[in-house]
Formats: sequence, C-alpha cells, structure tokens
Amino acid sequence: MKTFCFAACIFLMLATSAFATVHVSSPSNNATVSSPVHYVATATTSTCSKGVASMGIYVDNILVYVVGGAKMDHDQSISSGKHHTVVEEWDYCKGATYTPVDITVEGGGGSVLHNLQASSGWKSWGELPPGYGICSYPCPGVTWSMKQGIKTPSLSGDSTQFNIGGTKPYADVLWSNPLIGQGSTQGLPDTGHTLLPTLHNFTYDAYFYPTNVGVTQVLEFDISMYFDGLGLIWGNQCNILGGHVWDIWDNTAQQWVSTGVACDPVNNAWNHVTIQVQRESDNWLLFRSITLNGKTAQINKYYAPGSAPSNWWGITVNYQMDGNSNQSPYTTYLDNFSFTYW
Repeated sequence: MKTFCFAACIFLMLATSAFATVHVSSPSNNATVSSPVHYVATATTSTCSKGVASMGIYVDNILVYVVGGAKMDHDQSISSGKHHTVVEEWDYCKGATYTPVDITVEGGGGSVLHNLQASSGWKSWGELPPGYGICSYPCPGVTWSMKQGIKTPSLSGDSTQFNIGGTKPYADVLWSNPLIGQGSTQGLPDTGHTLLPTLHNFTYDAYFYPTNVGVTQVLEFDISMYFDGLGLIWGNQCNILGGHVWDIWDNTAQQWVSTGVACDPVNNAWNHVTIQVQRESDNWLLFRSITLNGKTAQINKYYAPGSAPSNWWGITVNYQMDGNSNQSPYTTYLDNFSFTYW
C-alpha cells in the first residue's frame, strides 16, 4: 500500500507539473541584458479549475516582484553581473510552477538592497503641526508602533506593520533607515567618502498595504542624500485625502508641489510603487517617474538642492504616515521593499 501511494504521488506531481507552464518570452535564458531587465511572461494551468492567481520574479533566491493574474510585463532593476532568476506562477489551488532564467546584466545596472522592511536599524519620530518638528516617543498628541516579521498580510512572508494614532489632528509619524554612510544598516558606512559622490541614480521600490484609505491622509515615500553641506530630499507623497494626487518636495522652498498625477491606492490590497529619481551633475534633483500598480507617470521635474549640516554624510530611505483631521488611527504594511543605486 505504501509503495502504491508513493508511486501514485510521484505520478501526480509529474502530471501536475506537466499541465502547468510558465512561458518567459523576455529575457531569454543565458541572455546578456541591461538593467532594468524587461520580463514578459504568461502562465497557464489545467490542473486548477480556478486558474492562475499570481506570478513573481526571484533574483538569486529573493522574491523581488509579484503581480496578480497570469500575465507579467515588468522592468526589474538588477545589479550588474551573473544572476539566477526564476519566474514562478501560483494557482488558486495552492500549486506552483516555475521557469528558471539565467542572465548576465551588463553596465550600470546598479546595486540592489533587498527586503528593507525587514532590516534592522529603523528609527521613528512624531511630527506635530503646525511646525512639524520631530519629537521622540512619547510625543504628546501622536502615538505609533512598528512590528516586523508579519506573515499575513504578506507577499514574502516577512512584511512589516506600521500603526499611527493619537489625539493631535494632522500629526505625522516618520520612519527612517540609514542605508549608506553614517549609521549604515547595510554594511556600507562609506567612511572614506568615496561612494556617495559617484551615485546619481536611485530607485525606491516597495509594496504597501493600506487597511483604511478612508482615514489615510498621506503616505510618503522618500529618498534623502546628504554630503558636502548639501541636503537632497526626493520626497514623494500619495496625498489621498488631499485630492488623490502625487506631490513632490521642493527642497529650497520647503513645500509640497502637486504633480497633477492621480494616486488612488487600492484598499486592503497590495499596491506596488516604484519611484525613480536622479542627482544631476550640478547636484540638482530630478524627479523622473512614479509607477503605481503598473501605471507609470513621467514627472521630469527639477529642483535645486537644499542645505544640511556639513558633517552629515549618507543616504536614507523614509516611510511616513500622516494623520487626518480627527487623527483617526490606521494601519499599513510594507513588503518587498528594495532600493537600487548607481
């Protein structure tokens, strides 16, 4: 009986894999490509009547992208060098099939820091109106918390939960992680001050899950760079209750500027945001593009840099939640958060 069961199980596994396929039309296996790498793939299954639920990309055994449905058309930033990638499908019957794609990335593909939501070293502050100076916990009028290692909801099995509450209307909470330079959580202290001056291109890529967009005033996604007395802040906020629009930060005027681009995240679902920015040769900031749930808006706005203490040196990424007129409590999650730099 045991022998029969073993043979039957092996046959079933082979039959299942034989009738579920992932066809990758780009890139081809063993191809030499440039970054971002253009992935085009489709998935089919005849073993699950409910069909394909989602597809994803693994780069060197790390899940870096997930999309719902049976089709994928995605540009993925990948650092230069040889990489083992996998395109996988998951069906509604808990089955999965994958196709490996080995590639070589040439040129300035950038270096990628993965799973930042699960990184150590996150710091947080409250920000109170009207001046919005930062204050450490406990901060009168605003409360917050952060919990890592969340399994549900999660894409990777390791998401992070963020919470805001309090009594002061329009109070905010800022979370920040120093990636490069002083206090680096990624092993990149740049003590010789040789790395930062060479960096000009940055991509902030994350999945966020709002649980109550009806009370979510703003969700903010920032990249900050400090060196030689300069402060470059690529601030990007999804201004939900202020018009469902993307705003960007003017460093010198110290104010938000509407892009006119709609920002309508889906409630109780994973939303994918990709923000691409650039530091020009004269240190002006270029806001290049914002992609939300597969729709890309070309921003192409330039702003002069601001100033910063001369001893500040580094790059940080920020995530911020803003309170509404009632300071209603709400929760969001981050997952598959990566930062690419070159």
